[in-house]
This record gives sequence, structure tokens and C-alpha cells, in this order.
Amino acid sequence: MNAMTGTLNSTQRMDTTAAIAVALTVVGWASAFPAIRAGLAAFGPLELGALRFAIAAVPAAIFLAVKRPALPRLDEVWRLVFGGAIFVALYTVMLNFGELTVSAGAAGFIINVSPIFTAIMAMVLLGERFSGMAWAGTVISFAGIGVIAMADGNGLSFNTGALLVLGSALCSAVNTIVQKPLFARHHPLTISASNMVLGALCLAPFLPSAFSQAAVADAAGLGAVIFLGIVPSLIAYAAWATALSRLPAARASNFLYLVSPMSALIGFFWLGEVPTLLGIIGGALALGGVIVVNLKRGILPAVRFPHSGTMPRSNAFSPCLFDGGPNAGCNDAPTHATG
Repeated sequence: MNAMTGTLNSTQRMDTTAAIAVALTVVGWASAFPAIRAGLAAFGPLELGALRFAIAAVPAAIFLAVKRPALPRLDEVWRLVFGGAIFVALYTVMLNFGELTVSAGAAGFIINVSPIFTAIMAMVLLGERFSGMAWAGTVISFAGIGVIAMADGNGLSFNTGALLVLGSALCSAVNTIVQKPLFARHHPLTISASNMVLGALCLAPFLPSAFSQAAVADAAGLGAVIFLGIVPSLIAYAAWATALSRLPAARASNFLYLVSPMSALIGFFWLGEVPTLLGIIGGALALGGVIVVNLKRGILPAVRFPHSGTMPRSNAFSPCLFDGGPNAGCNDAPTHATG
């Protein structure tokens, strides 16, 4: 475990592994939106979520049984439970119900509030610092997502469904902050697999009705839920955990602005949906904002303390700093890239 911690502590910048993890996350979660729409045609929102994560939990449980990772400490248990109950179960239920009444464009716009929530909380709770240039890039990306939503034929309609999607965005942002300290002691795949298993257990009461609906579902509905369980869940959640273990929370979340334009690209090749000119402009803005943030490295590396010299700013108020022995929580090294 100490070797793993050392690895995580020394790679808080965009290396090849982090880049691949970000790419898998973006593509996986972007593909979830059309798959959820297809799945909701055959399953109820609760049943779709329950069956989706039951599928993902099987290989995740096998991974945990084979690897037999170190058990979490008592003060870490709540962080793992939070990931399963909030990041997996509550998130997917709110998003599924929200997509019943919210258009894809509007859902993409609302869900992309998550990186802003994350950046603010990372500043307050993890001590990360966002520069003016990083905030400018964030505004550019968010504006681009807004343009994509405006280009959606159904427009922006904020109703109960929109509030549910907003709630799912908040679940994602809070979980990023809550589980970030876990990466100082635990492998990211262990955390992701635990989230899958615990989330599936939370949704298990809806499995009987999910199996009943699966018995009469068409091939498209069954294919959608199997796809959701493997790609956006098992693979993308593992990739996100890996990205979060190697990048500052705010910077990692900023890449999620690419989900919406990637979703439009997938829709073009998968569903034959041709993006409008506004949609293309919005996608370019979203990509441009992410580039701005990452070129300028908006999270500043260190902060000066009057009695202790210089230490990583992201650990200034991080609870993981006090979770164990020396440097136990220093998984945001002074070589921080931008957030």
C-alpha cells in the first residue's frame, strides 16, 4: 500500500495514464445519455438503475474477492458508503427520473454544473486554488454547454426533472470531494469496485421488478441496460477513479465539460443525429475552455504557512492529511497541474 501511495503522490499531473483515464471517462459517460434514453423505453427509472449496477457489480465483486484489498479504516468507511449510496444509487435514480422529462441538451447543460460545484468545494475543503485563467476557461466551457443546450430542438425547460438532474450533478461533485482523500491509501480500482458493489446493494430492492420487466423487454432495451452496466458504469467509473487519483479534483472535473460535445458526436455516429451549427459552436467552446484551463495550470502549487514553511496548498485543509502517518494524505503533490 505504501508503494501505491507513493505512486499516487508523485503523479499529480497529466501523464499518459491520466489522459487515457480521462478519455475513457468522457467517452463512457457521454455514451450513457443515449443509452439511458433507450433503456427507459423498456424499464422504469428505478429498475433501469438497479439492473445496470447489478451487471456492473458482478465483475466488481469478483475483482475485490480476488485482489482482497486492505480493509478501510473506521474513519474511511463513511466515504466508501457515501460513494455507493450517493454517487452510484442516488445519482443514477435522480438522473433517470430527470431524463423522463428533460431533453438531452438541457440535461447535458444542467449536469455540467458539477465541475463548478467541485471547483468551489475543492477550494474550500481541499485547499485547491483556482486562478483567474482557470475560472475563465470554466466559464467558456459552461457557455459552450449552454449553446449546445440552446441548439437542442426541445430547448431549455426547467421543471421537476431539471431539479432532479441538478441534484445528480451535486451528488457527483460532493462525492469527488468526499472520496478524494481515499486515494492516498487505496488503489482507485478498489474504490471504484466498492462503489459499484455498495451502489448495487442500495438499488437491490428494485431488482425483482427489474427482472420482470427484462422478461418482456425488447432487444434494444436489454442491449441498452447491458451496455450501461459495462461501459458507462464498470469501465467509466473505474476510469474516473483513476483520473481522480492522479489529478487535482477541480482539474479532473473540468474535463467533464467534454462529455456533452462527445455525446453529440456519439449521437451522430450511433443514432444519425446531425448536430446543428450552434451545437458545433458550443462543442468548440466547451473544448476551448478545457484547453484554456489545462494550458495555464490554474491550481497554484503551494501556500506558505507561518510556522511550517511551504506545503501543498491542496493539503492545507484536506482531511486526508490527518488520516495516518507522515505524508499519508499528501496525494496532491506540489507539482499540481491546473484545476
